Amino acid sequence: MIAFDDIDRQILRALAEDGTLNAGALGRRLGMSQPSAWRRVKRLQDAGVLAGTRAVIDRAAVGFGVTVFLGIKLATRGRVSLEDFERAAGAITEVQVIQHVLGQFDYRLQVTARDIPDFERVLRRRIMTLPAVGHVEANVMLSEERRLGPLG
Repeated sequence: MIAFDDIDRQILRALAEDGTLNAGALGRRLGMSQPSAWRRVKRLQDAGVLAGTRAVIDRAAVGFGVTVFLGIKLATRGRVSLEDFERAAGAITEVQVIQHVLGQFDYRLQVTARDIPDFERVLRRRIMTLPAVGHVEANVMLSEERRLGPLG
């Protein structure tokens, strides 16, 4: 755990908004030199605070217009390990996120599909055949608002 100051928080906010900023642009935006911005970013990377940079792809623009969140309760019968379930779920390309959760369900999956018939195919042929799947509840995403979280 590293100690954060206001400049670190500003750097994290700026990179959360635009992960393509290089040290020069980041320095100009925050009123600091390029070498100073680079050292700070490097420190945050070395500490594991900045774990990578990703492109955010508009799913609908590439033909995947439906996102469904599934709550999955594993069957109590049988002795399938959590790792077996996670490995099998991870092999389904439409499954974008696998979350092991505490509460009513054991897992929460985020599934992306082209449309509702495509989602139904994935559900019937892939999700329902996963090891130890018991109860499944689906929630179709209608809209999404992105928030930067506690740093932004």
